[in-house]
Amino acid sequence: MYTMTAKVETITPHRSTVDEVPAKPPGAPKAPAATGAKARRKAQPQSIDGIYQRVLGAILAHQLPPGTQLVEERLASVFGVSRTKIRQALARLAHDSVVTVIPNRGAFVSSPTVAEAREVFAARRLIEPDLVRQLAARATAAEIERLRTHVAQESAARAADDRRAIIRLSGEFHQAIAEMAGNSFLARTVRELETLTCLVIILYDAPNIPSCPFHEHSSITDAIEARDAGRAAALMIEHLTHVESTLDLNREADVEVDLEAVFA
Repeated sequence: MYTMTAKVETITPHRSTVDEVPAKPPGAPKAPAATGAKARRKAQPQSIDGIYQRVLGAILAHQLPPGTQLVEERLASVFGVSRTKIRQALARLAHDSVVTVIPNRGAFVSSPTVAEAREVFAARRLIEPDLVRQLAARATAAEIERLRTHVAQESAARAADDRRAIIRLSGEFHQAIAEMAGNSFLARTVRELETLTCLVIILYDAPNIPSCPFHEHSSITDAIEARDAGRAAALMIEHLTHVESTLDLNREADVEVDLEAVFA
Protein backbone atom coordinates (compact mmCIF):
# COMPACT_ATOMS: atom_id res chain seq x y z
CA MET A 1 0.00 0.00 0.00
CA TYR A 2 1.33 3.39 -0.89
CA THR A 3 1.64 6.12 1.72
CA MET A 4 0.48 9.52 0.64
CA THR A 5 1.54 12.73 2.39
CA ALA A 6 -1.03 15.43 1.93
CA LYS A 7 0.24 19.01 1.63
CA VAL A 8 -1.64 21.24 4.05
CA GLU A 9 -3.44 24.03 2.29
CA THR A 10 -4.56 27.20 4.03
CA ILE A 11 -8.11 28.14 3.13
CA THR A 12 -9.17 31.67 4.00
CA PRO A 13 -12.84 31.76 4.98
CA HIS A 14 -14.99 33.83 2.66
CA ARG A 15 -15.95 37.13 4.32
CA SER A 16 -19.48 38.28 3.81
CA THR A 17 -19.71 41.51 1.83
CA VAL A 18 -23.42 42.13 2.22
CA ASP A 19 -22.87 45.51 3.91
CA GLU A 20 -20.28 46.61 1.36
CA VAL A 21 -22.35 46.17 -1.80
CA PRO A 22 -23.88 49.48 -2.90
CA ALA A 23 -27.58 49.55 -3.54
CA LYS A 24 -28.56 49.20 -7.20
CA PRO A 25 -30.54 51.99 -8.81
CA PRO A 26 -34.25 51.26 -9.35
CA GLY A 27 -34.89 49.25 -12.46
CA ALA A 28 -31.34 47.96 -12.74
CA PRO A 29 -31.19 44.44 -14.21
CA LYS A 30 -30.43 41.63 -11.83
CA ALA A 31 -27.25 39.62 -12.26
CA PRO A 32 -28.00 36.22 -13.77
CA ALA A 33 -28.12 33.45 -11.18
CA ALA A 34 -25.69 30.57 -11.45
CA THR A 35 -27.34 27.50 -12.89
CA GLY A 36 -26.65 23.80 -13.36
CA ALA A 37 -23.90 21.72 -11.80
CA LYS A 38 -21.65 24.74 -11.25
CA ALA A 39 -24.22 26.39 -8.99
CA ARG A 40 -24.79 23.18 -7.03
CA ARG A 41 -21.08 22.77 -6.42
CA LYS A 42 -20.76 26.31 -5.10
CA ALA A 43 -23.82 26.02 -2.91
CA GLN A 44 -22.99 22.67 -1.34
CA PRO A 45 -19.27 21.88 -0.95
CA GLN A 46 -18.80 18.17 -0.39
CA SER A 47 -17.43 16.59 2.78
CA ILE A 48 -14.63 14.03 2.58
CA ASP A 49 -17.15 11.26 3.23
CA GLY A 50 -19.48 12.72 0.61
CA ILE A 51 -16.68 12.73 -1.97
CA TYR A 52 -15.75 9.17 -1.02
CA GLN A 53 -19.33 8.00 -1.46
CA ARG A 54 -19.81 9.84 -4.76
CA VAL A 55 -16.62 8.43 -6.30
CA LEU A 56 -17.32 4.92 -5.00
CA GLY A 57 -20.87 5.11 -6.33
CA ALA A 58 -19.64 6.22 -9.75
CA ILE A 59 -17.18 3.32 -9.85
CA LEU A 60 -19.84 0.76 -8.93
CA ALA A 61 -22.24 2.31 -11.49
CA HIS A 62 -19.74 1.75 -14.33
CA GLN A 63 -19.25 5.50 -14.77
CA LEU A 64 -15.57 5.26 -13.79
CA PRO A 65 -14.13 2.05 -15.30
CA PRO A 66 -10.98 0.37 -13.97
CA GLY A 67 -7.89 2.29 -15.04
CA THR A 68 -9.55 5.72 -15.00
CA GLN A 69 -7.20 8.39 -13.67
CA LEU A 70 -8.70 10.43 -10.85
CA VAL A 71 -7.03 13.81 -11.31
CA GLU A 72 -6.94 15.74 -8.04
CA GLU A 73 -7.20 19.17 -9.59
CA ARG A 74 -10.21 18.26 -11.71
CA LEU A 75 -11.99 16.55 -8.84
CA ALA A 76 -11.32 19.53 -6.57
CA SER A 77 -12.97 21.76 -9.18
CA VAL A 78 -15.89 19.36 -9.66
CA PHE A 79 -16.67 19.13 -5.93
CA GLY A 80 -15.75 22.70 -5.05
CA VAL A 81 -13.22 21.71 -2.39
CA SER A 82 -9.48 21.86 -1.77
CA ARG A 83 -7.12 19.26 -3.18
CA THR A 84 -6.35 18.25 0.41
CA LYS A 85 -9.92 16.94 0.82
CA ILE A 86 -9.65 15.10 -2.50
CA ARG A 87 -6.40 13.45 -1.36
CA GLN A 88 -8.02 12.33 1.88
CA ALA A 89 -11.02 10.85 0.06
CA LEU A 90 -8.73 9.08 -2.42
CA ALA A 91 -6.63 7.75 0.47
CA ARG A 92 -9.77 6.12 1.93
CA LEU A 93 -10.59 4.57 -1.43
CA ALA A 94 -7.01 3.33 -1.73
CA HIS A 95 -7.27 1.78 1.75
CA ASP A 96 -10.31 -0.15 0.49
CA SER A 97 -8.33 -1.26 -2.60
CA VAL A 98 -10.81 0.51 -4.88
CA VAL A 99 -8.22 3.08 -5.95
CA THR A 100 -4.53 2.51 -6.65
CA VAL A 101 -2.06 5.35 -5.98
CA ILE A 102 1.06 5.27 -8.14
CA PRO A 103 3.92 7.56 -7.01
CA ASN A 104 4.61 10.43 -9.41
CA ARG A 105 1.63 9.43 -11.56
CA GLY A 106 -1.47 9.83 -9.44
CA ALA A 107 -4.57 7.89 -8.42
CA PHE A 108 -6.38 5.43 -10.67
CA VAL A 109 -9.47 3.28 -10.31
CA SER A 110 -8.03 -0.13 -9.47
CA SER A 111 -7.70 -2.61 -12.33
CA PRO A 112 -7.62 -6.10 -10.82
CA THR A 113 -5.41 -8.49 -12.74
CA VAL A 114 -6.63 -11.92 -13.81
CA ALA A 115 -4.76 -13.48 -10.86
CA GLU A 116 -6.30 -10.96 -8.45
CA ALA A 117 -9.76 -11.63 -9.87
CA ARG A 118 -9.29 -15.33 -9.17
CA GLU A 119 -8.08 -14.56 -5.65
CA VAL A 120 -11.17 -12.45 -4.93
CA PHE A 121 -13.50 -15.33 -5.85
CA ALA A 122 -11.36 -17.83 -3.94
CA ALA A 123 -11.65 -15.66 -0.83
CA ARG A 124 -15.41 -15.32 -1.26
CA ARG A 125 -15.83 -19.10 -1.59
CA LEU A 126 -14.04 -19.49 1.75
CA ILE A 127 -16.13 -16.91 3.61
CA GLU A 128 -19.65 -16.71 2.18
CA PRO A 129 -20.73 -20.38 2.37
CA ASP A 130 -20.13 -20.35 6.12
CA LEU A 131 -22.02 -17.07 6.51
CA VAL A 132 -25.05 -18.35 4.62
CA ARG A 133 -24.89 -21.58 6.64
CA GLN A 134 -25.06 -19.53 9.86
CA LEU A 135 -27.96 -17.47 8.55
CA ALA A 136 -29.93 -20.54 7.48
CA ALA A 137 -29.73 -21.88 11.02
CA ARG A 138 -31.47 -18.88 12.57
CA ALA A 139 -32.98 -16.57 9.94
CA THR A 140 -36.10 -14.71 11.04
CA ALA A 141 -39.23 -14.21 8.96
CA ALA A 142 -38.32 -10.53 8.58
CA GLU A 143 -34.87 -11.42 7.23
CA ILE A 144 -36.35 -13.88 4.73
CA GLU A 145 -38.78 -11.19 3.59
CA ARG A 146 -35.88 -8.75 3.17
CA LEU A 147 -34.11 -11.21 0.87
CA ARG A 148 -37.33 -11.92 -1.08
CA THR A 149 -37.88 -8.20 -1.60
CA HIS A 150 -34.31 -7.81 -2.78
CA VAL A 151 -34.65 -10.65 -5.29
CA ALA A 152 -37.82 -8.98 -6.61
CA GLN A 153 -35.91 -5.72 -7.06
CA GLU A 154 -33.23 -7.58 -9.01
CA SER A 155 -35.91 -9.11 -11.22
CA ALA A 156 -37.37 -5.66 -11.92
CA ALA A 157 -33.93 -4.29 -12.79
CA ARG A 158 -33.36 -7.12 -15.24
CA ALA A 159 -36.77 -6.55 -16.82
CA ALA A 160 -35.77 -2.90 -17.31
CA ASP A 161 -32.34 -3.97 -18.59
CA ASP A 162 -30.75 -1.63 -16.02
CA ARG A 163 -27.27 -3.12 -15.93
CA ARG A 164 -25.92 -0.73 -13.33
CA ALA A 165 -28.79 -1.51 -10.96
CA ILE A 166 -28.37 -5.24 -11.61
CA ILE A 167 -24.73 -5.23 -10.52
CA ARG A 168 -25.42 -2.98 -7.52
CA LEU A 169 -28.36 -5.07 -6.30
CA SER A 170 -26.47 -8.31 -6.81
CA GLY A 171 -23.69 -7.07 -4.55
CA GLU A 172 -26.18 -5.84 -1.96
CA PHE A 173 -27.79 -9.30 -1.78
CA HIS A 174 -24.50 -10.86 -0.72
CA GLN A 175 -23.81 -8.02 1.70
CA ALA A 176 -27.25 -8.46 3.26
CA ILE A 177 -26.55 -12.13 3.95
CA ALA A 178 -23.19 -11.27 5.53
CA GLU A 179 -24.76 -8.59 7.75
CA MET A 180 -27.65 -10.81 8.87
CA ALA A 181 -25.24 -13.64 9.72
CA GLY A 182 -24.10 -11.42 12.59
CA ASN A 183 -20.30 -11.28 12.23
CA SER A 184 -19.38 -7.62 11.73
CA PHE A 185 -15.75 -8.36 10.82
CA LEU A 186 -16.65 -10.83 8.09
CA ALA A 187 -19.45 -8.56 6.90
CA ARG A 188 -16.90 -5.78 6.38
CA THR A 189 -14.62 -8.20 4.53
CA VAL A 190 -17.47 -9.31 2.27
CA ARG A 191 -18.29 -5.67 1.55
CA GLU A 192 -14.71 -5.02 0.46
CA LEU A 193 -14.58 -8.21 -1.62
CA GLU A 194 -17.91 -7.36 -3.23
CA THR A 195 -16.60 -3.94 -4.25
CA LEU A 196 -13.58 -5.60 -5.83
CA THR A 197 -15.90 -8.09 -7.53
CA CYS A 198 -17.79 -5.20 -9.11
CA LEU A 199 -14.49 -3.89 -10.50
CA VAL A 200 -13.69 -7.36 -11.84
CA ILE A 201 -17.11 -7.63 -13.48
CA ILE A 202 -16.81 -4.14 -14.98
CA LEU A 203 -13.43 -5.06 -16.43
CA TYR A 204 -13.97 -8.67 -17.48
CA ASP A 205 -17.73 -9.25 -17.85
CA ALA A 206 -18.45 -11.12 -21.09
CA PRO A 207 -20.97 -9.37 -23.38
CA ASN A 208 -24.54 -10.71 -23.34
CA ILE A 209 -23.85 -13.15 -20.52
CA PRO A 210 -25.50 -12.42 -17.14
CA SER A 211 -22.69 -12.34 -14.60
CA CYS A 212 -24.98 -13.04 -11.67
CA PRO A 213 -28.22 -14.91 -12.56
CA PHE A 214 -30.82 -13.65 -10.10
CA HIS A 215 -32.65 -17.00 -9.94
CA GLU A 216 -29.61 -18.36 -8.10
CA HIS A 217 -30.20 -15.76 -5.40
CA SER A 218 -33.79 -16.96 -5.22
CA SER A 219 -32.65 -20.57 -4.78
CA ILE A 220 -30.26 -19.56 -2.00
CA THR A 221 -33.10 -17.72 -0.27
CA ASP A 222 -35.29 -20.83 -0.59
CA ALA A 223 -32.62 -22.93 1.14
CA ILE A 224 -32.24 -20.36 3.92
CA GLU A 225 -36.00 -20.32 4.50
CA ALA A 226 -36.08 -24.13 4.57
CA ARG A 227 -33.34 -24.11 7.25
CA ASP A 228 -31.25 -26.28 4.94
CA ALA A 229 -27.82 -24.93 5.88
CA GLY A 230 -25.91 -27.51 3.86
CA ARG A 231 -27.83 -26.80 0.67
CA ALA A 232 -27.56 -23.04 1.18
CA ALA A 233 -23.77 -23.31 1.50
CA ALA A 234 -23.49 -25.59 -1.55
CA LEU A 235 -25.64 -23.24 -3.63
CA MET A 236 -23.48 -20.26 -2.60
CA ILE A 237 -20.31 -22.05 -3.76
CA GLU A 238 -21.99 -23.04 -7.01
CA HIS A 239 -23.23 -19.48 -7.51
CA LEU A 240 -19.84 -17.83 -6.96
CA THR A 241 -18.17 -20.36 -9.26
CA HIS A 242 -20.82 -19.66 -11.90
CA VAL A 243 -20.21 -15.91 -11.71
CA GLU A 244 -16.46 -16.41 -12.06
CA SER A 245 -16.95 -18.71 -15.06
CA THR A 246 -18.79 -15.97 -16.98
CA LEU A 247 -15.79 -13.64 -16.96
CA ASP A 248 -14.00 -12.86 -20.20
CA LEU A 249 -10.45 -12.47 -18.96
CA ASN A 250 -9.17 -11.00 -22.24
CA ARG A 251 -11.18 -7.79 -22.24
CA GLU A 252 -9.86 -4.35 -21.44
CA ALA A 253 -11.76 -1.28 -20.28
CA ASP A 254 -12.07 2.06 -22.03
CA VAL A 255 -10.56 4.53 -19.58
CA GLU A 256 -11.31 7.81 -21.37
CA VAL A 257 -13.70 9.43 -18.92
CA ASP A 258 -15.01 12.99 -18.54
CA LEU A 259 -14.94 13.52 -14.75
CA GLU A 260 -16.95 16.73 -14.99
CA ALA A 261 -19.75 14.93 -16.83
CA VAL A 262 -19.77 12.01 -14.37
CA PHE A 263 -20.25 14.21 -11.31
CA ALA A 264 -22.34 16.99 -12.85
